[in-house]
Amino acid sequence: MHAKKQKITPLFFATYLALIKNSVGIKTFRNFYVQKGAQRTDITKNGNLSCAFFVSSILVLCKFIKSGHVTVDSTVRDLKKSGWKLAKKPKPGDVLVWESFDFGSGHFHKHIGFYIGKDKAISNNFKKGYPMEHHWKFKGKRNIELILTNKKLA
Repeated sequence: MHAKKQKITPLFFATYLALIKNSVGIKTFRNFYVQKGAQRTDITKNGNLSCAFFVSSILVLCKFIKSGHVTVDSTVRDLKKSGWKLAKKPKPGDVLVWESFDFGSGHFHKHIGFYIGKDKAISNNFKKGYPMEHHWKFKGKRNIELILTNKKLA
């Protein structure tokens, strides 16, 4: 007697959220190298500037955008070209862009990450150099500039 075959349905949204959540603490997105003349340079500075590389890598893996990026602005442009729209309130899986901020170096940087629900986000921690879970508004210390959502996130 043969067992009846069951239909298998991929759960892309659940897998997408799992990829985001499972990235906490991993160093996979820490380095992005370029060749500048004769010198090889890690433009993400050993994880210090890896937020866009982390976010765009997850989005590419899930086929939500076309290519990986190392800047917030180029990631946002790709999101918009790929059908992501502005939202007023975040829902799990949405992409958050925080305002530019100076961490004392005199250089202002935007920041990008994922909303995971219950006032929590996951984004690259510039001090540790890898993704961490945190309050979605950094406990009132950093304002949200953009919330981007996609109709496929349901």
